[in-house]
Amino acid sequence: MIKHLLFDLDGTLLPIDLDFFFQDYLSALSAKFTAFIPADEFKEKLIASTMAMVRNQDPSLTNEEVFWQDFPSRIGFSRAFLEPILLNFYQNEYCALGDNIPATGQIRELLTFAIAKGFKITIATNPIFPHYALIERLSWINCHDLPYQIVTSMERMHFCKPNPAYYQEILELLGAKAEECLMIGNDVEEDMVAATLGIKTCLVTDLLISRDQLQIEPDYRCRLTEVKSIIDRLSQNSDCRVHPSGE
Repeated sequence: MIKHLLFDLDGTLLPIDLDFFFQDYLSALSAKFTAFIPADEFKEKLIASTMAMVRNQDPSLTNEEVFWQDFPSRIGFSRAFLEPILLNFYQNEYCALGDNIPATGQIRELLTFAIAKGFKITIATNPIFPHYALIERLSWINCHDLPYQIVTSMERMHFCKPNPAYYQEILELLGAKAEECLMIGNDVEEDMVAATLGIKTCLVTDLLISRDQLQIEPDYRCRLTEVKSIIDRLSQNSDCRVHPSGE
């Protein structure tokens, strides 16, 4: 029986094209450092340090620790110098990136419906951002104050998507069995890989990402507007392994 709903954030709950958002994010952040390093060089080195987190296999290091072991030496400045600038960015310019997110009450309605039905909610976003940046992004859809079990941030997690160890860590943090969880996301390779652990999966097709690198058939395939009906049926303990959209 499903007890836990794991929601991806970007491209699933948050209606953004991740490639465009990440470019806007990189441009805004690199502007904070142009007095010290050319923007293109900064972006290149930040992406490289982000990939160090994605590739990490050491369970003793959080993603945050991996990042700060890698980035200062790569960019040539200490963490003590870099971190206050990053914090200032997240407290100011970063907030403006949400200005063009379409206003909608649909997402909050979906999550509060799931909570009311007795499900426990985890925001299972790729943990390459600090917690406060994720809460800010959740505020763009007015979902920053809901009682989540976990928001997977770089401070807390030790692995990234698409590493199955990321999902194993979520199971351990929740104290849950794989068959008690449903992963809901729009990225075939990063989100549906949860199925390799026995986690049920729901592929949201509104902003679908597929690199044709993973051949896994999700338990559900639907538009975001159809997720509510799946949750409703799951709350009635029905085993509805169907594709509501007919895809």
